[in-house]
Amino acid sequence: MKRSTPWLLAVPLLGMLATIPWAQAWMTAHSTPRLQVPEGWPAPRYDFAGNPVTSAGFALGRRLFYDPILSRDGSVACGSCHQQFAAFAHLDHRVSHGIGGVNGKRNTPGLFNLAWQPELMWDGSVHHLELQPVAPMSNPVEMGGSLALAVDKLRRDARYPELFAEAFGSPGVDSQRLLRALAQFTGTLVSADSRYDRFVEGKEAFTPQERDGLDLFRERCASCHREPLFTDFSYRNNGLDAAPRDAGRAVISGRDEDRGRFRVPSLRNIALTAPYMHDGRYDSLEQVLDHYSGGVQPSPTLDPSLAGGVPLSPDQRSALLIFLDTLTDESFIHDRRFAETHD
Repeated sequence: MKRSTPWLLAVPLLGMLATIPWAQAWMTAHSTPRLQVPEGWPAPRYDFAGNPVTSAGFALGRRLFYDPILSRDGSVACGSCHQQFAAFAHLDHRVSHGIGGVNGKRNTPGLFNLAWQPELMWDGSVHHLELQPVAPMSNPVEMGGSLALAVDKLRRDARYPELFAEAFGSPGVDSQRLLRALAQFTGTLVSADSRYDRFVEGKEAFTPQERDGLDLFRERCASCHREPLFTDFSYRNNGLDAAPRDAGRAVISGRDEDRGRFRVPSLRNIALTAPYMHDGRYDSLEQVLDHYSGGVQPSPTLDPSLAGGVPLSPDQRSALLIFLDTLTDESFIHDRRFAETHD
């Protein structure tokens, strides 16, 4: 009798395991994410054709993301300020905290759907996903080092040269490989499985109040926070101060008309990413609605759509807050593939 080879026996076994819930969870947790464009979404801006995601490349990017070796003194990692349970924002911290506990200048934004962003950072100072890590690495009050220093430390590390060789198929640790490995991780942080998404797909129903909130959102908020990404990627002054304390986009553009303008953030996972605004001044979404309904400050660069604010009745506020809760993506914040590992 001819004996079956082990891999032939494994094929039906894997098929059987794929039908068992705990096995499905294990296989998902150990798979490598791929960038898949959800139905109805625009094409991503970042092109993975030049940096294809591999299991080894993604694993290297994840390790680098959580490793404080990238900072000058080995005390701060990307993951120190970008926490998965907070949609990779920094919960309860108004501004970023860097080496030596020094405060940065702006609030730490959540990290998700970055592959769709034409520009990054609050002021759009970074134009390419692969270049984004250079900013915090070289910022003196964030990671306090430089790209060159990080590469040097990785070359001298006992583990990383081998991991880079596995990820890219040949020996060598350099800045391009470092940045591309990080992009394989951050570029696959896709959040597209909230209750809102399942409602749009016809897989889940909204309550009447959630539906009212969605209708109100589309009437009052969607001109800036455009579906399905819940941002239009523009830069706007939303009336926080009559005389903006932070020049914002004007620092990059050099134009007076950009003073106090910041990138419109996505509202996905908004219930998880407190505090709010570029300077983290508001602790709750209720305070954010207070601002828009009665606290907008006029200034020369105020966005015209906010002149007079956005008045809301108590019922409207309640419906809008309930709708915003439907933008929370529980599967994203609990996806073990994006969590720190200790191997």
